[in-house]
Amino acid sequence: MDERNFTYMFYGFAAVWVCLVAYVISLAAREKRLRQQLDGLKKLMEDRTK
Repeated sequence: MDERNFTYMFYGFAAVWVCLVAYVISLAAREKRLRQQLDGLKKLMEDRTK
């Protein structure tokens, strides 16, 4: 195989990994926001029942 093909393959795999890492970070941020909202709702419900 030509060395140029390995270069393209490397860049392709690097792009996929960058996209995957960005997606996982995005999911973690969404989960954190949802958890904060849920904690806020739990606190609101506790305050209302008291």
